Amino acid sequence: MKTQSISALAAAGLLIMGASASPIAFAEGSNPISANIGVVSNYIWRGQSQTNNGPAIQGGLDYAHESGFSAGTWVSNVDFDDDTNYELDVYGGFGGSINDDLSYEFNLIYYGYPDGRDLDFSEIGASTTYKWLTAGIAYTIYGQGDDADGVDNGQANYIEGDLYYHVSLDFELPYELGLSLRGGYYDFRYNDGGNDYGHWGASISREAGDFGTFSFNYDQIGRDTYDDDPKIWVGWLKEF
Repeated sequence: MKTQSISALAAAGLLIMGASASPIAFAEGSNPISANIGVVSNYIWRGQSQTNNGPAIQGGLDYAHESGFSAGTWVSNVDFDDDTNYELDVYGGFGGSINDDLSYEFNLIYYGYPDGRDLDFSEIGASTTYKWLTAGIAYTIYGQGDDADGVDNGQANYIEGDLYYHVSLDFELPYELGLSLRGGYYDFRYNDGGNDYGHWGASISREAGDFGTFSFNYDQIGRDTYDDDPKIWVGWLKEF
């Protein structure tokens, strides 16, 4: 699930982490199944647009058990200048809290593109959160782009052995606003580092009760091999 933290709509795509099966607080007697739907003016994931700088409609279904196990699926339209029109992710994970300030999570994610070229890949990831700071790593364990030697139309062909490092800072601001600062670095196994890149971004978000959560976001890549123009986009998310 290419999402970011709900609290600040902060990790690439809609809200997130990246994509993840994050630990979900489980109140006794609460429904373990939840759903979400969102709209973004630009689907950004790890600094790169997945929609050719166009809008996306996204949604998912999640299950969270009181043990810390979670699983779900998530879908979004994409535009890679070919016949690839949508992304379908499936993920599972386990997480928990060590104390009030420290938590952790592990996840496994499969990113699928059923109607397009061979882009599917899968990652395992781990992250830890201490108060307002989150840091993590993701490792590609499978990729259909194993024969890739470069970047095609700005979209990397993910292969086994790729590493992605990420960090974010999330703060609560006055007037029920949330601030998220984020950065990441992609270390690709192919092309001798010729396609590695770093990126950074920031989000301001506000929850609006039954109307969902709205965000104003900025993302940028720090390498001109890619589209390194600043990306300003807005997002809306509603959970059920």
